[in-house]
Amino acid sequence: MTAIGGDQIGLGVIGAGIMGGRMLHAALGHATESVRIVGVWDPSADALARIGAELPTVAHFDSVAALIAAADCVYIASPPASHLALAGQALAAGKAAFCEKPLASDVAAAAAFVAAHSGARAAVNFPMATSFSAERIRAWLNDGAVGSPSSLEIDVAFANWPRGWQMAAASWLDGRAEGGFTREVVSHFLFLTHRLFGALSLLESTVEFPVDHRSERRLAASLTAGGLPVTLSGAIGTTPKDDHNTWTLTGDRGAIRLRDWAFAERLVEGEWQPDPEALPNERARPLVLKRQLAGVADLTRGKEHPLATLSEAFAVQRAVEAILGG
Repeated sequence: MTAIGGDQIGLGVIGAGIMGGRMLHAALGHATESVRIVGVWDPSADALARIGAELPTVAHFDSVAALIAAADCVYIASPPASHLALAGQALAAGKAAFCEKPLASDVAAAAAFVAAHSGARAAVNFPMATSFSAERIRAWLNDGAVGSPSSLEIDVAFANWPRGWQMAAASWLDGRAEGGFTREVVSHFLFLTHRLFGALSLLESTVEFPVDHRSERRLAASLTAGGLPVTLSGAIGTTPKDDHNTWTLTGDRGAIRLRDWAFAERLVEGEWQPDPEALPNERARPLVLKRQLAGVADLTRGKEHPLATLSEAFAVQRAVEAILGG
């Protein structure tokens, strides 16, 4: 294990794309008490040039091995097919690993990886582990706001796929092998569902792949989560919004929902009433990433943390790939 001095851990970032850039901005702007950025590596000179123009003080490394050697923990923000190999390389070097979701798209490879690294200092970036809105949902649930839960509905909708801010990564985000909104978006809501209610089990699913080699355009599925009935629907071209989603839990005493990532709401006399402390997602996101990075610091030090474990991430991945028919 790397010796970690001071209050910060040294975080190295693999991948200078959308998520790598977002985490770098969050770390430098909001989480300096938890982490210090040691640098970034990406195989693309163009990607490094873009991040260099945005963040000129961030060091660039010539190889992934050099970055891992310099870091206490490595954040892996590359496309999914590379996640397991890069995380394994970091762990083999005695470093902690914080991996972007999904853990992988190959279920068998992920199962072997998780089994081989039981107890490792590794976690996966599902921000609902620390988001304000999910925290409010958990509090309402624990306070009995819905009574005994009877059903859960998850619905996601998009104007286009990938979403506007993701178009630079469309080559893999809209590919059938690694991309699609089920892996990218539905997985977040399945993580929250799994953490709150338990094991996910697919009953049936229908998925439409109308374009060869491209990701899904519509899906409908039925699952259970610890015995709770769950219905899932998703489609592209059914909303004018870039991204619209709801996670709605109903019980014998009421209903609560999570809307558009950031808004926890309760059903009161037939109307949805938002949490008065809710922040729009654009304002909440960097603060949630700050919480994630505080968890990364605890993970790296071998302390308890709220982040998604490898086993949780694998449970979500297995459900996602079952839904997609993989």
